[in-house]
Amino acid sequence: MPGLTTRAEPGRAVWLQEDATGRRVPIGRFDPALPGPENRMRPLPEGFLSLGVPALARCAAAPGGWAAVDEVGYLETACPAYCAALLALLDARRLLAAVRRQELPLLQGLCRRPDVFLVDLDAPFGALGCVVMASGLGRRFGSNKLLADFGGEPLFTRALEATGGIFARRVVVTRHPEIAAHCARRGIRAVLHGEPERRDTIRLGLTGMDGLAGCLFCPADQPLLSRQTVAALALAAVNAPDRPWRAAWQGQGGAPVLFPARDFAALRSLRPGQGGSAVLRAGPAAPGQVEAGGPDELRDADRPEELDRLREKLSKNREI
Repeated sequence: MPGLTTRAEPGRAVWLQEDATGRRVPIGRFDPALPGPENRMRPLPEGFLSLGVPALARCAAAPGGWAAVDEVGYLETACPAYCAALLALLDARRLLAAVRRQELPLLQGLCRRPDVFLVDLDAPFGALGCVVMASGLGRRFGSNKLLADFGGEPLFTRALEATGGIFARRVVVTRHPEIAAHCARRGIRAVLHGEPERRDTIRLGLTGMDGLAGCLFCPADQPLLSRQTVAALALAAVNAPDRPWRAAWQGQGGAPVLFPARDFAALRSLRPGQGGSAVLRAGPAAPGQVEAGGPDELRDADRPEELDRLREKLSKNREI
């Protein structure tokens, strides 16, 4: 895609390069007289004017719907014409940009635009919790489906893979000692209980989640759920933290569901027979939806024949 790239030579200069042509100009010159151990580059506005501004205009006029700018930092703020061209490009097409974390009006304004989807590379998923709900009894399945073989591992471990490395805190809530023991071997916190209802699983899972921005409730019986879909839910919640988010396929909402922290009290106070859907219906904002990678991601295995079909899907995916 068309775009611009900055390249630094420590102790010498910073260069701006137009990706389509390879042409580059200096936009910053090292100045040992500047204070501090970092950012000792003096801006060179003439570089932005000679190449940066016209290059951004060419990006806006180029075929396709995307452009890329890597990166935007304090040097750019020294040239108002370049800043204006950057904003014009953002209005003209979708822009993939790396923005430095600095207290500067241009950079903060870019990140706060309502049409911007922001990913903080230092903490991309924010401070979220995750409850893996592994308390099902498998009555329709005829046995404990969560321990059934799926690709050489117990079925419930697929939920552990899908939710790994994303959440600040994660807990598996289960009635099954075998699952709790498996989690212990992997260093994953588990709560073993004998409570009868789904609301009990929710309440127990929220123990220790205070102080977080939200919490995902992930069923343990969706073996094809992908980590990409879970990560997309977390990123959506970081960008719009005041509403619930749920996975969907073709506009039809399903699970997992990520609730904002404001719903924790209501989730802990569910009445007998209620689940998280009661909180979704009563909430002030309709849940947002994140499209899954395919319909099979949101399918559970309530019966042996359904599990067999999902095993076939797994085998085909591995062949691809």
